[in-house]
Amino acid sequence: MALTLCGRARRLVSGTSVHKNGFLHRLQQTGSDRFQLGEAKAVSLLPRRTNMVQELGIREELMQINREIETGYDFLGEMRQRFLRFKRQKYLPEIEKFQALAVAQAPKVMVIGCADSRVCPSYVLGFQPGEAFTIRNVANLVTPIQNGSTETNSALEFAVTTLQVENIIVMGHSNCGGIAALMNHQNHQEQHSSLVERWVMNGKAAKLRTQADLSHLSFDEQCKNCEKESIKDSVMNLITYPWIRDRVKRGEVKIHGCYYNLSDCSLEKWRLSSDKNNNGFFLSDREIWS
Repeated sequence: MALTLCGRARRLVSGTSVHKNGFLHRLQQTGSDRFQLGEAKAVSLLPRRTNMVQELGIREELMQINREIETGYDFLGEMRQRFLRFKRQKYLPEIEKFQALAVAQAPKVMVIGCADSRVCPSYVLGFQPGEAFTIRNVANLVTPIQNGSTETNSALEFAVTTLQVENIIVMGHSNCGGIAALMNHQNHQEQHSSLVERWVMNGKAAKLRTQADLSHLSFDEQCKNCEKESIKDSVMNLITYPWIRDRVKRGEVKIHGCYYNLSDCSLEKWRLSSDKNNNGFFLSDREIWS
């Protein structure tokens, strides 16, 4: 377990060598000093410019830090350091940009992503603050308008009609727990035991197609196919909203589907297209970015 040593410990260790068998080992990681728990519990210090009283005080404080480390990770302390680092390294150097964003936003992109902690759209696609209006849910599902109001389609309405975004991206990914839950659910089971089951059943059509066409494949391969099929269904469901469909027909909004593969960091992408009369819609222009 490695963590940045708090300021108190850094001050204590400054000017002091820690024995290689002590509980703190100095590590070099990406150019910064980090510390890690070692094997021994005792602290062996070789003092520099310290007398015995000072050394005993240092020993006691380091032992207290050791106890604090062993009892749990200081989550809030780490969050504080990350926030202050953001302010120092990003906010202050671009303060005019962030002050403008404090007044208003004008993103050009709307992203519907999965709630999975491994797939942050802004991190993967490189969006900066103010560039992408984002909503995330389990399995990145978009339900058709006839299914009623959800937090996802309310965010869509705001993004399209108020912010007037020009692109909508439905972004799914490999190894999706929501899709695995959908594929594991028994089709004949009418009662859903959890909120997650109720929600992911909105992707049932993708599951049934997968089972009908690819029953000979392994469960993992079926899940992979269903992950992509559910993205395509969500893209098509966007057209059920009149204020999206009308803007797509006028060329004011473009819709895309993306599938991010966690294993090899590749991105499969589709674009929603329409026929000459703008009456029929289909996915086209498949690309793989790798």
